[in-house]
Amino acid sequence: MSKVLSAVAWPYANGPRHIGHVAGFGVPSDVFSRYMRMAGHDVLMISGSDEHGTPILIAADEAGVTPQQLADENHRLIVEDLVGLGIAYDLYTRTTTGNHHAVAQELFRGVYENGYFLEQTMYGAISPSTGRTLPDRYIEGTCPICKEPGARGDQCDACGNQLDPHDLIDPVSRINGETPEFVETQHLFLDLPALADALGEWLDERDASGTWRPNVIKFSKNILSEIRPRAMTRDIDWGIAVPLDGWRDNPTKKLYVWFDAVIGYLSSSIEWARRSGDPDAWRQWWNPAAEGDAQPLSYYFMGKDNITFHSQIWPAELLAYNGQGAKGGAAHTYGQLNLPTEVVSSEYLTMEGKKFSSSKKVVIYVADMLERYQPDAFRYFVAAAGPESQDSDFSWSEFVQRTNSELVAGWGNLVSRTATLVAKNFGEIPAPAALASADEAILASTLTAFDTVGDLIGRNRMRNAINEAMRTVAEVNKYVTDSEPWKIKEDPERLGTVLFVMAQCVQDLNTLLSPFLPFTANQIDEILGGTGDIQPLPQIEKVDDLDLEGRSYPVITGDYTGIRSWGRHDVTVGTPIEKPTPVFTKLDPALVDEELARLGL
Repeated sequence: MSKVLSAVAWPYANGPRHIGHVAGFGVPSDVFSRYMRMAGHDVLMISGSDEHGTPILIAADEAGVTPQQLADENHRLIVEDLVGLGIAYDLYTRTTTGNHHAVAQELFRGVYENGYFLEQTMYGAISPSTGRTLPDRYIEGTCPICKEPGARGDQCDACGNQLDPHDLIDPVSRINGETPEFVETQHLFLDLPALADALGEWLDERDASGTWRPNVIKFSKNILSEIRPRAMTRDIDWGIAVPLDGWRDNPTKKLYVWFDAVIGYLSSSIEWARRSGDPDAWRQWWNPAAEGDAQPLSYYFMGKDNITFHSQIWPAELLAYNGQGAKGGAAHTYGQLNLPTEVVSSEYLTMEGKKFSSSKKVVIYVADMLERYQPDAFRYFVAAAGPESQDSDFSWSEFVQRTNSELVAGWGNLVSRTATLVAKNFGEIPAPAALASADEAILASTLTAFDTVGDLIGRNRMRNAINEAMRTVAEVNKYVTDSEPWKIKEDPERLGTVLFVMAQCVQDLNTLLSPFLPFTANQIDEILGGTGDIQPLPQIEKVDDLDLEGRSYPVITGDYTGIRSWGRHDVTVGTPIEKPTPVFTKLDPALVDEELARLGL
């Protein structure tokens, strides 16, 4: 078994998150992490709130608060949302901690000392109305290469090329629509060309492994063709100080938010280790293992707009820190750091055919979804119909249809009638007599599903995995219909055998579906006479900053050692079973019009 790092995208703390955000990184990473724990791997699942950069300053100004106050409030809201969804982090922290600042500065120094920073003059985009630097992603225009409109100041999604805001044709600020001014400014650039060969070799190895999603590996290799140095500092007064003489005391020069945000994967691992009582424990997931031991694996989960930062910028930072580029270099404090095993990127989720937009009120916030609907109903929709390898659309009509026909009428009905029949006829799980061929076949089917579904989850094929699990649910429902246990009145041994087989199948299916549906998995375990804790849930804990006196903040953490292992768990004959209440809530089709009215659609 392996050490598995589950590195989950850092939500940006300029406002509450909507369902499009968590569809890309939250649910997929949690399903994967829960399964890997069940399969016996030692998983470290980490993330946090990304709290630096100009957008925080802009949002704080609009709200009439300081950037730190805004970040504090939004961090709290995001923490509550993610716990409400059941995302089982070992640590979800934030980038404004003393620990993160120190780790980011160590990475920067190591890259600098190994010679992979260039000091160059660039054109910085300035807002004429505020005098503030505009972030690359907040400038849009026509791509100078492919001539497609809607290109951002850092890249064009249409052709995949890296850009600078100054390159755009007819650039405008996404914040207020004004045309930015461009002024010359000095910055430190990551020497990506000196790392291009190493990046190319790493991507070739990843491509040869065949594990990456085709859209991700293709995009990642394409961006290498136009690689050039990229600025890793910014003119801004909200962020991490540049840890170099002549720079650190300049209040308007900070690390580029995307240089420091990806370092959060490492800093959160280090914070987790420090809080665990073993400050070096993080190394088991980040440094190469001894020869002959299983090497640690790392999986990075995000939306497709962040591929370039995870398959180019972050690996380049790691290679430069390791001294593995064309300029060589020495090892530093953290030793050799592992590059990603896989970048697991989802596509975009739209809503009712429209792009999510908080400003245009085309949005469903996570908090609102959780207030009105079961978290597992939303998790199921994302797993079954989410943007895994292509853009997908969330519609209220499909959400209602899938909830009612698949969760309620399919899985929920199987659980309900199994427990009801057992409770009515025996009051406990009955002992089976000799199994008929149909009994053996359906038990073999649910047992085989563990290999099939587990393999698919392990390869981040979530849609196929849950479809296979639900296909098995349909098989068991057919077995029940064919067996007609409600008609078996004169043969108690046969009735007991069928109900035993049904109970075992429900037990198997509940284990199979538990990474996707952790809340209802625990409920169903209780219905079957269990303790209701087969999928431990995350919790919010308020902690003191490890390095900044007088500061505390909420984190997500949890103890997942009690998670059920992957595979068949035999039901126990004689376990008392009571008539159950419905696990899933059937949705009134009228709510579709209600929800569309809320959106003004």
